[in-house]
This record gives sequence, structure tokens and C-alpha cells, in this order.
Amino acid sequence: MQWLFSAHGAAGALSAFSAFSAPAAPAQAIASLALLPPWFLVTAAALLGLVVGSFLNVVVHRLPRMMEHDEANYIASLRDDPLPHPETYNLMVPRSACPHCGHAIGALENIPVLSYLALRGRCSACKAPIGKRYPLVEAGTALLTALAAAHFGPTWQALAAIALIWALIALTLIDADTQLLPDQITLPLLWLGLLLNLGGLFAPLADAVTGAAAGYLLLWTVYWAFKLVRGKEGMGYGDFKLMAALGGWFGWQALPALVLLSSVVGLVFALANIALRRQDRDTHFAFGPYIAGAGLLVLFFGANVLPLGLAG
Repeated sequence: MQWLFSAHGAAGALSAFSAFSAPAAPAQAIASLALLPPWFLVTAAALLGLVVGSFLNVVVHRLPRMMEHDEANYIASLRDDPLPHPETYNLMVPRSACPHCGHAIGALENIPVLSYLALRGRCSACKAPIGKRYPLVEAGTALLTALAAAHFGPTWQALAAIALIWALIALTLIDADTQLLPDQITLPLLWLGLLLNLGGLFAPLADAVTGAAAGYLLLWTVYWAFKLVRGKEGMGYGDFKLMAALGGWFGWQALPALVLLSSVVGLVFALANIALRRQDRDTHFAFGPYIAGAGLLVLFFGANVLPLGLAG
């Protein structure tokens, strides 16, 4: 966080803006960001996080339904049946609307956090309550985006970290809602981590490739061992892919921390839910949020977030 508190003046900000007025190489653009006052960049990151958080709410709600529609349409097409979902349904179409009365949400009703407060958490048309998770996701995304900007400063690492944070937020909420970790997010996340580490952004490429393979195989082995012993599945393939993606981002040295943190926290929550009788021993629960949480801890604190971390 030391970068956040370094001093820059208005002259640096003007120099940075002038650098953007002409075509510049990506490296020059990043360098020019260093001329901006730290408070400005962190504030800008927070505002961007608010906007992206609002979009992530859409992704979390619609992506699983898009997958269901695509699967149902595909099966119907194989049978030469009429498509059950012929209408256009994606992240942009149709417009967002109140799930209770169908009121189309206007621009002024869609300002992150502020609209929720102005509307007092209720639809402007039917007065039905709006879920508190919407502003919480927006505010949480803003906070984590600002923390990444403050922690990494004006670097490529900051931009990559912010993209990772957004993906982990979406995966956490989708898995919590549906116990799905969509390939549409986990696989691009895996490849992006490996591509970024071509230049060793977070880990040497060899460590990243090893981390991706080992992360997948580790949970795959646990899955099959559990299935052979208990005769049922203990986790999903999306968990393997998410662990592989994080291994590809941070290298194999981060796997002990990732596995231990996610497993211990997941076990504590599961036991707590069983003790509170919210679920029984055979109830499945989403493991992805705990993997994602471990990934955030490693992102900000490194593989040595646990004493058993093996990073040098």
C-alpha cells in the first residue's frame, strides 16, 4: 500500500493527461498513470468497480439462465422439436426489469448503490423490495477494485488483478446460487493467467503451467478418491478448473495456501450449517466461493499467507 501514500502534484496529473492525448504504447500509458495523484487513481478504480459491480449482478443472474436456454434449445434441435427458448436472451437483451411487475428499469434507477438508496430499496412502480445483494455486490466490487489499485499501483499487475477480482466475484455468486462454475468464465480465466505469465507477471511461466496442471489434478484426485470411498461425488469439475486457473495465475507454490485455506474455511462453514441444522451431512454445498476467497487472499498477501506456503 506504500504507493497509495506517495505524493504527486497537479503537474503530474496534467503530464499524464497530455500523454493520453497522443497515441502511446501500452507501456507508456501505464507509465503515464504513475504521474496521476494516487487518490485519483484509487477513486477512479472505485467508481469503475461500482459500474462493473452493477454489470456483475446481471452476469450472475443471466449467465446460468443463458446456459439453461442454450442446453434446452440444443436438445430440442437434436429432436427436431420447436425451440423452447427462441427469444433473444443474453447479457444485454432484454432490458433489466423488476421481477415482480415487469417494470423496465430506467437509467436513473440503475445508478450503482445511489439508486437503491434513493428508491429506499423498493421498485419505483410496484414498491416490491429490491434484494440487498445488488448494492452489496456493487459496493464490494468497488472496494476490492480500489484495494487492488492501491495495493499494486499503476502497473499491469493492478489491471490483471482487477480482472481476476471481477471474475472471482461472479464465480462466487453464481456457484452460491446454482452450484455451477461456468466454463465461460473459468476457462478464459485459466488461459488469461497463463498468457499473463508469459512475461512472468505473477509467476514464471513454468511455475504457472505446473500450477495449472497440479491444481486441476489435485482436486480431480480428491474427487475420485471420495467417490470410490463414499460412492458419490464430493465436488464438481468446475472446482477443478477454478483451482487450475488460480494455479495458472500464481504458480504451483500457491497451491498449498489455496487448498488449505479453501478446505478449512469450507469445512468450518459446513460444520456450522450442520450444527445449526441448516443442512445435513449429505447436502451438497458450493465449494467455489471458498476457492475464490483463498485466491483473493493469495492475490493480496502472496503464497506465504499461510506459514506452510512454499513461495520463496
